[in-house]
Amino acid sequence: MPPLLAAVLVFATSGAILVLEILAGRLLAPYVGVTLETYTGIIGTVLAGISLGTWLGGRAADRAAPRRLLGPLLVAGGALALLIVPAISLVAALGPGSGPAAIVLFSAAAFFAPAAVLAAVTPTVVKLQLHDLSRTGRVVGRLSAIGTAGAIAGTFLTGFVLVSALPTRPIVIAVGATLIAAGIVVWITMGRARDTRLPLIALAALLAGAGWSTAAPQPCERESTYFCMRVEADPARESGRTLYLDTLRHSYVDLADPRHLEFSYARIVGDVLASMAPDDEPLSALHIGGGGFTLPRYLAATRPGSSSVVLELDPTVVALAREELGLRTSEELEVRVGDARLALADLPDDGYDLVVGDAFGGLAVPWHLTTREFVAEIQRILRPEGIYLINVIDYPPLAFARAEVATLRDVLAHVALIAPEERVEGHAGGNLVLVASDSPIPSEAILEANRLRFGDDAIIADDAELAGFIDGAAVLTDDFAPVDQLLSQR
Repeated sequence: MPPLLAAVLVFATSGAILVLEILAGRLLAPYVGVTLETYTGIIGTVLAGISLGTWLGGRAADRAAPRRLLGPLLVAGGALALLIVPAISLVAALGPGSGPAAIVLFSAAAFFAPAAVLAAVTPTVVKLQLHDLSRTGRVVGRLSAIGTAGAIAGTFLTGFVLVSALPTRPIVIAVGATLIAAGIVVWITMGRARDTRLPLIALAALLAGAGWSTAAPQPCERESTYFCMRVEADPARESGRTLYLDTLRHSYVDLADPRHLEFSYARIVGDVLASMAPDDEPLSALHIGGGGFTLPRYLAATRPGSSSVVLELDPTVVALAREELGLRTSEELEVRVGDARLALADLPDDGYDLVVGDAFGGLAVPWHLTTREFVAEIQRILRPEGIYLINVIDYPPLAFARAEVATLRDVLAHVALIAPEERVEGHAGGNLVLVASDSPIPSEAILEANRLRFGDDAIIADDAELAGFIDGAAVLTDDFAPVDQLLSQR
């Protein structure tokens, strides 16, 4: 094999493995969310496939003519790539849940086999290049370096370019089709195949695999770099719309009535707003996470003259909210696209009466928005009597909620926890609203507003009660914030 062709094959197949690995996060997000555990399961599974494929590929190259192996390996790798989407749909139909076991099951069903088959190409090419044992180290080192370079190129190309430019399925289909086409060419030219039926079978596999990938159920109405998203109409309320981001029922918007709050945590935020100042007094608010933009529109409707700045990571979420959820921006409702942690540095000291944290990656608040250092930045931009509200999701034993309360108390003078009583007591999971301020929290006014409106929530604001709730939980810091793992202890 000419050295240039050997380099191209190793570079391309290594790159293809990493393209599929990066895309795995987006493909699995609608079913298991986007967390550190998701990427851990994907990376571990793909590495296992690479390990097994390299070992078995080397053994096969010693036992059979390596020239005859390359074409079938490329074709098989491409065909398995085309089966990734149908495999994910099949596993999803089994309803495996969303925990670590489910993540590994999804990853193994969809990505283990293509990674293993494509990884077998490199030892096969090495075998074809080893004509002189005195140059073994040079050949193996060169091809290993080329394979690593291909993996780096596949990673950068996918993460920085492809995912933001194209939907995920067409990329997967293109990778599979390219591998099969290349495999057919290599099969005929290098394998000296006289019987053309096998390449024709490979072509049929290409067409069938592409068709299955296209026809498999599509969980996303729209896909972005960060989320798989869709909007569903509420059959019980003509003007109601629900926004789903990956696995999370994220926001509810009433197109006709911005005062309507469907979700319990949003109602609690409404109770806190009602307790902060006279009803006709406008407030200045910062919202971390936009989603359906329910809360900034509620604030504008209930307190005319209020102003909101919304920090939203995903521009596609903003576009979807404009097109389907009635979002209209103005001087009173400004949207800034970008990471909230970075955006805080540009915000003025003592600039806001209220900060609402409502950002999620799957069920978890992004870890860098939970730490003591982040809360210190929130303290800087709050006015002396300002309030920080953060919506969290947790399940018994509430390990993350306890750690976040401990973190808030480490920075701000007063903290309260508001949620339905069974959640406060650790008997059920769901949303909990944490309230923090350097000024005393108007607990009685919040409860009174809640009783008048809904009457189903409890509040913990007493220092002794909060100490009991925290139960020794560690403060989250930029050096230690295992949010995903704390949530998984359920």
